[in-house]
Amino acid sequence: MLATVFAGCLVGSAVLAVKPVHLFGLTFPAGVLAYAVTFACTDVISEVWGKARARQVVWAGFGALVIFYALAWVAIKVPAAPFWKGQAAFSSVLGATLRIIIASLVAYLVSQMNDLILFHWMRVRTKGKYLWLRNTGSTMVSQAIDTILFISIAFWGVMPVVPMIIGQYLVKLAIAVLDTPLVYGAVWAIGRPKKGPV
Repeated sequence: MLATVFAGCLVGSAVLAVKPVHLFGLTFPAGVLAYAVTFACTDVISEVWGKARARQVVWAGFGALVIFYALAWVAIKVPAAPFWKGQAAFSSVLGATLRIIIASLVAYLVSQMNDLILFHWMRVRTKGKYLWLRNTGSTMVSQAIDTILFISIAFWGVMPVVPMIIGQYLVKLAIAVLDTPLVYGAVWAIGRPKKGPV
């Protein structure tokens, strides 16, 4: 179930990220919320089933992203039916540039793997206690890595990257704090986590 939510939010965030939104004086992609959910999912999976299972989910997500980008490219290149007038809009939404695709894949893999490593490093240090600290702390650091990598690779020399990094990270930071009760609720609903470091 969590792996399904993870994959759905991950691929969904790739589509939703096309639309920039402006709220509270900050500009960020509409896919930020969906992408933030993926970190909560891996933290719950890590807590309940362990690091190895969470790593499998992260790699499966990477594969899902690659497949999605490949299928989107094929769908754009295949000739449209003569009566259909939506090709330009379709291409603008799904036709990410190679630079953005590379940025997305690199930032995803590095930040998600960092989240797993840091979450379990903190779990060892806290002897399995303070889930709120591990969830929030690992996500805050990993989201910073993700934001810096993605924006720098995708937009360096094209757009002002520093304001974009700050805006996106502040939103991700708020989500990381707010999702902690959901992580606790999911761990409680699924069952007791494994005891000790895993």
